[in-house]
Amino acid sequence: MKNLVLLFSFLFAGYIGFAQGDQSIVIKKISPADLKSLYKKEDTLKNLAKAFLTVEETSDRMRNDSLFVKTLIRSLQTKHSFYFPFDSVKGVSHIYSPDSSFRIFTWQLNYQNEYAVSRQRGAIQLRTADGSLKLIPLKDYSEFADNPIDSARDKNSWIGAVYYNIIKTDFNGKAHYTLFGFDGNSYRTNKKWIDVLTFNTQNQPVFGGQQYFSFAKDSVKRKPQHRFAIEYKKEASTTMNWDEEMNMIVVDHLISEENEPDQPWTFVPDGDYEGFSWVGGKWQHVDKVYDFKLKDGDFPMPDALKDAEGKSNEEKLQAQSDKNNGKKVEKPAPKKQVKKA
Repeated sequence: MKNLVLLFSFLFAGYIGFAQGDQSIVIKKISPADLKSLYKKEDTLKNLAKAFLTVEETSDRMRNDSLFVKTLIRSLQTKHSFYFPFDSVKGVSHIYSPDSSFRIFTWQLNYQNEYAVSRQRGAIQLRTADGSLKLIPLKDYSEFADNPIDSARDKNSWIGAVYYNIIKTDFNGKAHYTLFGFDGNSYRTNKKWIDVLTFNTQNQPVFGGQQYFSFAKDSVKRKPQHRFAIEYKKEASTTMNWDEEMNMIVVDHLISEENEPDQPWTFVPDGDYEGFSWVGGKWQHVDKVYDFKLKDGDFPMPDALKDAEGKSNEEKLQAQSDKNNGKKVEKPAPKKQVKKA
C-alpha cells in the first residue's frame, strides 16, 4: 500500500494547478471567508484521501471514500471553487483542460476480493461564469464492458482511468480533449488508456464519440477503435503520453518477455516506440515512431526519448501536463528515483 501512495504522489504532484495563469491572480475570485472554508475542507479531504489509499480493510477504504466524495461535493459548492487547486490532496488527480473550460477529478479505490482489484472514481467540474457548481459524476463501467474499446460512452458508462494528462485538438470547429490515464487493472496487470472527450449539445461528456483511433496505415491492418489501451506486467514501467516536440503521442511498444502473446501479464517494453498523429480528426497510428520521423524529416529525433542504453525517459512527456496547467516546469527528479505507473 505504501508503494501505491508513492506512485500516485509522483503521478499527480505535477498535474495539479491552473491553466489560466498565476494562482495568486485567479484565486482572488474566491472571497476571503470562502477561501478560509476551502482550506479547512482541503485538510479534511487530504486526510480522507490518505485513508482510502492506505488503510488495510476494504470496508474502511470504502467508508473513507464515501466521506471523501461527500466532503468534495460540499467543498465544490463554494462559489468559484473551480479556481481552488486542492493541491495538498495527494493521490487524487485533478487536472484542468488546456483551455480551462473544465477540470476532471479522478482517483482509484482498491479492493481486495475475488472480483476486482480496483475501480476508478471521477467527476468533471465545468467552469461557470457566475461561479456556481456544475458537476458531472462519472460511473466506472469497466467491470461490465466486455469490449471497452468498441463504443462511445457517457457519464454512466465511463471506462475508468486516473488521468495524468489532457491535450486539446480541434477539428471542424469542435474541441477534442485527449485524456491519458492509468488503471491498476488487476493483481497481475496495469493498463494505460487514451480516450477522446467531447461535449454534446447539452454540454454532457461523450467519451470516444467515434472511432478516433485508426490503423489504416499499418502493414498489419486492425479495425479502428473508440479508445486505445496498453495492458502490461504489473512491475513494468511504460510510456504513454503526448510529446510536444514531436507533435504526436508516443507509446512504448510491448512484447511478451516469455513469448506468450496471449498473456498480457508478461508484456514489457522492448525499447521501441509506436505512436499516434492527429490527422483529419483522427489519431492515425504510427507503427514505428523513429522510422516515421526519419522519413517525414520535419523534426529532429529528440535525445530525451532514449538514453545511451535505449531506455525510456519520460521527462519531456511529463513536462507537457505541467505546461497545460500553467505550472513552471522544474528539472524532474532523476529517473532512478521514480517509479512510473
